[in-house]
Amino acid sequence: SELMFFAALFAAYFTVRSVSPELWAQETELLNVPFSTVNTVILVLSSLTCQLGVFAAERGQVGRTGSVFDVKGWGLREWFILTYIMGAVFIGGQALEYAELVHEGLTIQDSAYGTLFYLATGIHGLHVTGGLIAFLFVLGRTYVARRFTHEQAVSAIVVSYYWHFVDVVWILLFATIYLVQ
Repeated sequence: SELMFFAALFAAYFTVRSVSPELWAQETELLNVPFSTVNTVILVLSSLTCQLGVFAAERGQVGRTGSVFDVKGWGLREWFILTYIMGAVFIGGQALEYAELVHEGLTIQDSAYGTLFYLATGIHGLHVTGGLIAFLFVLGRTYVARRFTHEQAVSAIVVSYYWHFVDVVWILLFATIYLVQ
């Protein structure tokens, strides 16, 4: 259902774009592609840190085995906390970008481009926020439980599937909105 939802957003984006190319040329000039590229890299790297947390969960390592600076000894918690921070930075970057675009006159009600831009990126941002909440639940369970179980590892894996999906959707959104102008 999530895949179909985002497919519909892409279809709407390309449909409206095809009937008003002059609007797209004008509105896409307002986008800060370098800033959004850095924000995208942060989100994509968060998939890597998430997967490193899954690897730690699969080997039953919930917490670090040494110093916090010894990254090789990190467990699920440390990797998921870093992933959470990176996801939160992405959301903060998106909010900053929205503020700049609204200041420049690109709003949801001003044009079809603005409507689709904010709808697609905003819905994605809500999905990222949902993933951040899921990370908090997984992390909370690791602190509350007396021992790390197979079920907790499975929970971490399921959350990682969702996170990777959200990242792939963003890569497609980023390419469509920021690169294909």
